[in-house]
Amino acid sequence: PSPASRPRPALVPTVSKRSDLIQTVLEALGNRDLLPFGVVCPAEELLPARTLARISASILRTNPAQVLDYAPVNGHLELRRQIALRSLEAGIRVSPDEILITAGAMEGLSIALRALTRPGDNVLIQSPSYFCFLQLLENCGLRAIEIPSSTSGLDPQDVKKALEQFAIRAAILVPNFNNPDGSLTNDETKKEIVSLLSERKIPLVEDDVYGDLFFAEHRPATCKTYDKQGDVIFCSSFSKTIAPGYRIGWMIPGRYYERALNIKTTTNICTATPNQLVIADFLRDGYYERHLRRLRSAVRNQMETLLLSLQRNFPDGTRAGFPKGGASIWVELPPQIDAVDYFFRAREMGIGLAPGPIFSTQDKYNNFIRLSCNGVWNERMEKGMQTLGNLAEELAAQKN
Repeated sequence: PSPASRPRPALVPTVSKRSDLIQTVLEALGNRDLLPFGVVCPAEELLPARTLARISASILRTNPAQVLDYAPVNGHLELRRQIALRSLEAGIRVSPDEILITAGAMEGLSIALRALTRPGDNVLIQSPSYFCFLQLLENCGLRAIEIPSSTSGLDPQDVKKALEQFAIRAAILVPNFNNPDGSLTNDETKKEIVSLLSERKIPLVEDDVYGDLFFAEHRPATCKTYDKQGDVIFCSSFSKTIAPGYRIGWMIPGRYYERALNIKTTTNICTATPNQLVIADFLRDGYYERHLRRLRSAVRNQMETLLLSLQRNFPDGTRAGFPKGGASIWVELPPQIDAVDYFFRAREMGIGLAPGPIFSTQDKYNNFIRLSCNGVWNERMEKGMQTLGNLAEELAAQKN
């Protein structure tokens, strides 16, 4: 199928009011009985469970006291060292002392917004945007300024236009494989966006949780790569690659480090010690890169199969593109299909997915859905796609 269209959001400050619908969707995504087209995380059989269990047992055997102790607020030194080494591949030169370990990327994003904004401030985001960002903005009393994300990512002219029209306090962007549309912003554009924001002293919060899930030969650079002033707060995690339940993420707060550290201290003192130790050893012993190669191949293969199934089973007017990385497919259904109704009907049939309207503060993406790729394809998933296709056919016919 051809790529989904890109409705342009209105360039106006908008307060998100999606919390109730988002909470309903999150409850469905957490339901293990549903077919997992709604959850963006690797399938259990692709997670390195045995290796992590072996490392964990070794740590418990050799140093049980350390496992039970508090970690430093900024995180265990060896984990920060390993993250600093891996950051070089993304074009980020950083010392371990500039890294702060968090409970997943979402804690890093929350710390960043608390450090940078006050209720009523405007925050620049791309559209569509991860629904947990919107929930976070709503909880912080912030207003979203949405700029469009195309198949080629962000356009610096859209950023410039928003900056000229509004007093923007901060930006939250996902240049590498945005969730839900998988868009990738090219490196020159990243550099230009960093420059535009730095000129105006506007901090950029960069979420790069999908940066390691690239399908090309080389990893894309980040906005942090081009940060000369410390204005980019970089956030990422291992939730989408190694262990969602470990909740190990990190942030590189740049010139906002002390502010971020103080907020982390008063939020939860430190991130869980055992999980930090296990991930540090997993990285140090060279397991991560081998695991990533296998995971990337599996996710890419599943995406190809899912798109072919979409083409076979869904009605005319359905559109979806093949992203260059990440773990989700952004699907445009025929215009007469209501995505929220489609979500509830699919849930009744035992299938999880994410409806498009939760990815914007505005009345957008009403006939879009996000289908997630966990790296595994089987007969149950093929039948699930047939069921979704039949449902789409039925709903499209009802509205004609």
